[in-house]
Amino acid sequence: MNKKHPGGEPSPSTSPTRPAPSPDHGDATATPASAADPKRWWALAVIALAQLMVILDGTIVNIALPSAQRALGMPDADRQWVITAYTLAFGGLLLLGGRIADLVGRKRAFVIGLAGFAMASALGGAAAGPGTLFAARALQGAFAAVLAPSALSLLTTTFTDPKERAKAFGVYGALAGGGSGAGLLVGGLLTEYLNWRWCLYVNVPVALAALIGAQVFLRDRSGRRGGHLDVPGVLLGSGGLVALVYGFSEAGPRGWTSPWVAAPLMAGVLLLAAFVWWQHRAAGPLLPLRIFRDRSRAGAFATMGLATIGMFGVFLFLTYYFQAVLGYPPVRTGLAFMPVSVGIVIGATQIAARLLPRTAPHTLMASGMVLAAAGMVLLSRLTVHAQYVPHVLPGLLLVGLGMGLTFMPVYATATVGVPTQDTGAASAALTTVQQIGASLGTVLLNTIATGAAGRHSRAHGPADSGTALAEAMVHGFSVAYWCSAGVLLLAALVAALTVRRGKPSQAGSKSSA
Repeated sequence: MNKKHPGGEPSPSTSPTRPAPSPDHGDATATPASAADPKRWWALAVIALAQLMVILDGTIVNIALPSAQRALGMPDADRQWVITAYTLAFGGLLLLGGRIADLVGRKRAFVIGLAGFAMASALGGAAAGPGTLFAARALQGAFAAVLAPSALSLLTTTFTDPKERAKAFGVYGALAGGGSGAGLLVGGLLTEYLNWRWCLYVNVPVALAALIGAQVFLRDRSGRRGGHLDVPGVLLGSGGLVALVYGFSEAGPRGWTSPWVAAPLMAGVLLLAAFVWWQHRAAGPLLPLRIFRDRSRAGAFATMGLATIGMFGVFLFLTYYFQAVLGYPPVRTGLAFMPVSVGIVIGATQIAARLLPRTAPHTLMASGMVLAAAGMVLLSRLTVHAQYVPHVLPGLLLVGLGMGLTFMPVYATATVGVPTQDTGAASAALTTVQQIGASLGTVLLNTIATGAAGRHSRAHGPADSGTALAEAMVHGFSVAYWCSAGVLLLAALVAALTVRRGKPSQAGSKSSA
């Protein structure tokens, strides 16, 4: 029997046996395999295509940014908004997007997100000035915030058999982790052989193909009908997330002591604290806090946050290392990142997906984080005279394999056992943690690297030559990689201590009040 808490939310059963799903709080994993959708693997292809588009767009524009800046006459001080407009809208509106998926239906939200993303991409590709491009990127982020949680929740409700679920989440985890590296390659190819506008136009045919596939192959279980949107929760939660992401994005160029950084960060913390307080009292909360009462699920969320903080050192610093130190052109830079994506695909689909049905998820998560930390240690040994194959490649492969081993069971554990009407909110929360971790990791590691490079220059005299500047830069990267390794080892410890040692079919399905 469910008990009522002061906040008005029902507490999941604490019985040692798995509770039978009720019509209102059905377990997404309870559908028998015989009732599985015969089109489910085609549905996976559609979901994967849409997810890949969202992940690619986080990095595909990075390499094209210098060309776009020249073409549109964009001032140096404003160019960061091509990236920041997307991350602000995406990170700030994810919780709202997840709840919309629960209220109007996941398939409908998926289609809305796809159509809006395609239109925003076309607008950005045709931009005649910086303002139009910034607005288009913000619209992309807003529609991505609807699309991403609906895609993950559709995956959660489509695949219910443990073995099939492991395969499906292996594909999803591979895309989530490896898409950023692929985005750098695709961005380099499009920029070098076509022009920067195709980094946005390319989304239009992809989205149209996914829209057609969604109508044919996707099925949706009914969400919570007749509910209402938690407007105070939207204002507090989205406002807090936007303030945090903005503060993190401004910390790099302005410094942590700037009021343009300190004020948004403080406002973000206060708004999110008020958001949590309100969610305890709201009749229909934007983010039901019962999602986090399960220890395994909470551990998976924490592992994801720490993993993304540590991981983004790879893409941030190696981009500069390849281009500024080794002199790689854009396409070669993108190709140099591919071992990370390949490692993630192998780790998620060929190792984790095969092991998860018979291996405790915390074992895969912790092992993956240790492998990734070892890769970071190898990358910390790079010098200005390093060669790619003997010095860079081994570290990239270890990082990729480790991330693949981690992401796949994290996604599976964080979404298994969530009541059907809350899958959108849970998916949005997980993606939000990933987005905030990426923003925080980028800023923190960049600050550490910049400070270490400055100290190296002062200790070794003025850096008035190209070699001295490169040596100081690489030293800063090395220090940051050691910090990344420490964060990833902390993630391994968190996973080992918090995620239950049961099989994944049980992990996360029992809730503790």
